Amino acid sequence: MSSPYDYLFKYIVIGDTGVGKSCLNLQFTDKRFKPVHAITIGAEFGSRTITIDNNKNKKVIKLQIWDTGGQEAYRSITRSYYRGAAAALLVYDITRRETFNHLETWLNDARQHALSENMTVVLVGNKCDVPCRMREVSVEEGKVFAKDHGLMGFVECSAKTGENVDEVFVKTAAVIYNKIQDGVFNLLNDFNCGIKVGYGDVKGDNYVTTFQTGACCGGSNRSDFKFKD
Repeated sequence: MSSPYDYLFKYIVIGDTGVGKSCLNLQFTDKRFKPVHAITIGAEFGSRTITIDNNKNKKVIKLQIWDTGGQEAYRSITRSYYRGAAAALLVYDITRRETFNHLETWLNDARQHALSENMTVVLVGNKCDVPCRMREVSVEEGKVFAKDHGLMGFVECSAKTGENVDEVFVKTAAVIYNKIQDGVFNLLNDFNCGIKVGYGDVKGDNYVTTFQTGACCGGSNRSDFKFKD
């Protein structure tokens, strides 16, 4: 039987093949890195329960994460997993310029097929552990793309070392929870928003983040999240 939770949020992880989507999912859910990973066909599923603390009360959130295949041949299959997503993590490889150049196509796909105008989208530059000489996309370019396309946040991370991986998933959940508090979602009637109300006696957590409305999370040059005032 699954553990109780206050809310369930559906995430999709999208981007070109080989950018590290499956590795990000595995690092977040299992705290491990798998250097060789088979190509994802369709989608792979992972989940983890976290706790959001907004300085008023704690809420236990279950994240349901769908890691989608990045190959063009499977695009029609992966689009079916976009429906009803509360959040999309838009991932590129900072050492491969072409994966950054394809972001707009992935973003348009997600916004068209998710069926929720309130989906939270965060830009994720993976492989920040590599030497600077291997980098092809700058931090500033990532921030500019996120700003120009109205994304909620931008983070550079490493699925290999775990740097900023929790931040990507947990702060995105904090943004969604803030939207719930602000009445953005009609949870009784909107079945495509990617959010389900939980059940049972909710206790404990395996990750806690403090979330302050109107504050900017991060502080690192690799991270830039925006919140409504």
